[in-house]
Amino acid sequence: MSTPPKSNLFTPVQIGPFTLPHRVVMAPLTRLRSEQPGDIPGDLMAKMYGQRASGRGLIIAEATTVSVLGRGYLGAPGIYSDAQVVGWKKVTEAVHGKGGRIFLQLWHVGRQSHTDMTNGVAPVAPSVVPFEQVVVTGDGWVPVSPHRALKIEEIPGIVDEFRRGAERAKAAGFDGVEIHGANGYLLDQFLQDGSNKRTDVYGGSVENRARLLLEVTEAVVAVWGAGRVGVRIAPSGTWASMSDSNPEVTFGYVAEQLNRFDLAYLHVVEPRIVGAEAPMEGQPAVAAAQLRKIFKGTILAAGGFEPEGAADIVDKGDADVVAFGRHFAANPDLPKRIELGLPLNPYDRNTFWGGDYRGYSDYPFYEDLENTAA
Repeated sequence: MSTPPKSNLFTPVQIGPFTLPHRVVMAPLTRLRSEQPGDIPGDLMAKMYGQRASGRGLIIAEATTVSVLGRGYLGAPGIYSDAQVVGWKKVTEAVHGKGGRIFLQLWHVGRQSHTDMTNGVAPVAPSVVPFEQVVVTGDGWVPVSPHRALKIEEIPGIVDEFRRGAERAKAAGFDGVEIHGANGYLLDQFLQDGSNKRTDVYGGSVENRARLLLEVTEAVVAVWGAGRVGVRIAPSGTWASMSDSNPEVTFGYVAEQLNRFDLAYLHVVEPRIVGAEAPMEGQPAVAAAQLRKIFKGTILAAGGFEPEGAADIVDKGDADVVAFGRHFAANPDLPKRIELGLPLNPYDRNTFWGGDYRGYSDYPFYEDLENTAA
């Protein structure tokens, strides 16, 4: 599990105004542990995030809904109420108390939802395109409800929900925010032509399909300023029945347009990942390398990385920082373990989504294991 001795993975890196001591980032992980009702972050979440701030690096907090209509997975936190802001303050204080930095990921699930999660209102999307997917409600994992196409006069309201989420994230003490434009959620649904069949200014050409993502980015950057906003995209991602007829052109255009916002980073999910599944066997990391030729700022690569692969992509210069998900879930001291070549705790997929502290805040630090052995 050790990284090459001369790897740049453990050299300082600049993310916006922050100088981080290493390039190992905690990926945004949907764990469905918020307190109900109200999608409120509680003490358990604060404990888990505080544990993972011990490496003094960057944490991207889990996908967090910007409105009730943006909900799709029971247990996911929100950022649309005052109570949620209070809850998130516990998290940011825990992270900052350990010397870490934390961004909040702003999220609208779009068509990936169920009426039980949206107060009986049909989920929304750019267009009506039937697809198969399951989401989490009070009845467990269930198929999505039929969705409807957003009217053009409703779209400014979506932009405003992201803007208000960004304002609340600032009030909650975050260091910045990340816009979730990947994984088949609303902004990705507008971006890719497999899900966007509109004929107005938000559909058709790549310029039109990217319009909503860019409008949201502009609104959020206006709240946070330069260097405090990241954007997540998933080139060629197929999760939740997503597809695009020319992903190289679509995502190349997005990367080029995002250059004008002076982002903290561009977060690129490699297409070898399908949803939460492990990397497809033998598939290399390619998306970050392709977009590196276009995007002028910091690139954060994600998607099934092991320590060796993370060191390799940084050393080659195809990415500046690398996000770990599964391994960070199971190893609160992951940066230390990677740097020193220490063995990793195995992760338990059965505890990934929902539950209590087990498989969440009870994974041991390496020093705890040593003390136990002694």
